[in-house]
Order: sequence, then C-alpha cells, then structure tokens
Amino acid sequence: MSRLTAMASSVGERLKASGASLGVSESSCGGLISATLVAVPGASAYYLGGGVIYTAASREGLLAIGPQAMQGLRASTEAYALLNARTIRETLGATWGLAETGASGPTGNRYGDDAGHACIAVAGPVTRAITLETAVADREANMWTFAQAALDLLLACMAEEDGSG
Repeated sequence: MSRLTAMASSVGERLKASGASLGVSESSCGGLISATLVAVPGASAYYLGGGVIYTAASREGLLAIGPQAMQGLRASTEAYALLNARTIRETLGATWGLAETGASGPTGNRYGDDAGHACIAVAGPVTRAITLETAVADREANMWTFAQAALDLLLACMAEEDGSG
C-alpha cells in the first residue's frame, strides 16, 4: 500500500493547503481508496467520508439515488461515475467528490464490461471522468490499479484547479 499511501499523502497535503475537503464513492475498489486516504495521519482535516456503493440497494440507501435518477444510465459508465461523484460531494458538502465504478474480475460484470473495466470521476472545481481498461482478470490487481487511477485523476484535477498542472 506504500505507493497508494504516498499518493494519498499528496492528496491530503493539497487538500489541507487549500482548505478543501473530499468525499468518496467507490464500488469495485471495495473501500481501498478510502482506506488509503485515512491511512494518512491527519486525514480528518479533509476526508469527510465515503461509501462502497456496490449494489442498487447501497446506491439508493447511501447516496439516495433512486430509479428515476438512474433512468437512461447504467453502472460502470462515466456518466454513472460522475453522478456518484457529484452526489457524494453534495451529500457531504465536500469541495471534491471522487467516484469509481467497474468490474474488478475475475469475470466481467452483468452489463457486458470485461474484467479490468473501470470508470472514475471527479466532481468539484474541476470535473472529469475517465474509462480504464486493464485487460487483466486479477481482481486484487485491478482493485489496486483502479485506486491508483482514481487518486491520479484527483491529483490531476487539483493541479489543474490550482494552476500547477
């Protein structure tokens, strides 16, 4: 976890320096993004919370995203990742929302995405979404790769917002 912890430390330093905060919605990472962030001492200064939004029940119960908001959307898409990033940001009153949704493996998901597919989104002063395809069936390896990509995207958005990137 040392590479991810170093990235999380960079995220934390930037958030603290700007007085910003973060909320996380993750799915196929299973809480790894949040665990990495809170592993850094002082995370309570910027990490407001997060949830593992793994099923429709958790989406409805934890993010209050009902069937009407899902009309025309499906999980494991950039649009869905953006919806979750915006929702966790608004729900927690955070400066930034970070969301991940995908298929970690060893098989694909019920929507037809192969293992190693993830969509990651950041909502905040800079909003962006990406799709990642690892072409790897290793569940744990994908979880680590997805978490790293999520922190990379967040750092890139923060750098763009403050003009350093």
